[in-house]
Amino acid sequence: MHCAQYTAGSCRSCQWLDKPYPQQLADKQHHLESLLTRHPVAQWLTPVFGGDSAFRNKAKMVVSGSVERPLLGMLHRDGTAVDLCQCPLYPDSFAPVFTLLKTFIARAGLTPYNVARKRGELKFLLLTESTYSGELMLRFVLRSEAKLAQLQAALPWLQQQLPQLTVISANIQPIHMAILEGDQENPLTEQQALPEMFNQVPLFIRPQSFFQTNPQVAAALYATARQWVGDLAIDSMWDLFCGVGGFGLHCAKPETQLTGIEISTEAIACARQSAQQLGLQNVNFAALDSTRFATAETQVPQLVLVNPPRRGIGAELCDYLAQMAPEFILYSSCNAVTMAKDISQLADYRIERVQLFDMFPHTAHYEVLVLLIKC
Repeated sequence: MHCAQYTAGSCRSCQWLDKPYPQQLADKQHHLESLLTRHPVAQWLTPVFGGDSAFRNKAKMVVSGSVERPLLGMLHRDGTAVDLCQCPLYPDSFAPVFTLLKTFIARAGLTPYNVARKRGELKFLLLTESTYSGELMLRFVLRSEAKLAQLQAALPWLQQQLPQLTVISANIQPIHMAILEGDQENPLTEQQALPEMFNQVPLFIRPQSFFQTNPQVAAALYATARQWVGDLAIDSMWDLFCGVGGFGLHCAKPETQLTGIEISTEAIACARQSAQQLGLQNVNFAALDSTRFATAETQVPQLVLVNPPRRGIGAELCDYLAQMAPEFILYSSCNAVTMAKDISQLADYRIERVQLFDMFPHTAHYEVLVLLIKC
């Protein structure tokens, strides 16, 4: 993949861009294998990957410059702005949208936030595209509500230019720190869920719900989880840290008793909408802390699926699972280092299968799926 900003030295977010992609995959696989050397693995499966460019369905753009000439991209620590509207990680459909958004910022009078001066209103633009419908979700991150009415008044022009823009909201983030978003989300369109479809499973993305940024590889990850769980013939499962329910909804059959737990109420609303559309009756999604939910239960299902954030599931949940001993644990991780630490605390489990999924080409990051079976 060629990137003009990388060549110029102005953006080095893709730290491994100079490394041939086959070597990137080999290095990630070697890193994963080195983390699990103390644990016998029955089956290593070939790494899964997709395209190495235009794979992201979401852009997180810092807004800088002036209201007349805004820049969308990133800021270096010294305050230097880099425009990333031509970033090759984004699909071709994003560039004309960015161009229109720059015009809209000027029309709406949304002054970009100046970090050094702590002045201005518009901090970030967050753009997400559905690979299923082509619809767009756009979030404006503002410093305050001062320009909210002004933004709303200008929106009809933008919606006329971009009819695929079906979900719009304004997030309020008043803190002068490198925090992407705040708690307050103001819906600016009646529709507040972007439809997506992976492997004939309907999924929904709401403004404050997490969703994978590499749809092609995410679909393969969910399909693999469904295949592995299907081989086990289970009738009950938990999906902890479930997000919008992608794993559980892929793995659950109509007769499966599925409980999905996620701290985000926005994500749970998405999961419930998907379950209703699928007609699943034996499903319960709840907005709770996954560790607190699990450790309060006295009975566990046959399979516990965990998909934690980068910190892993932690000692408390590991201790609980070791004590309660479900037959199977399916661990999906975005940080193999913390995953390996967690697995080392599950001494009564053996690793049946491991597969790497390269969600993040040109970086050292990757996802991994591991099936653990009670010894």
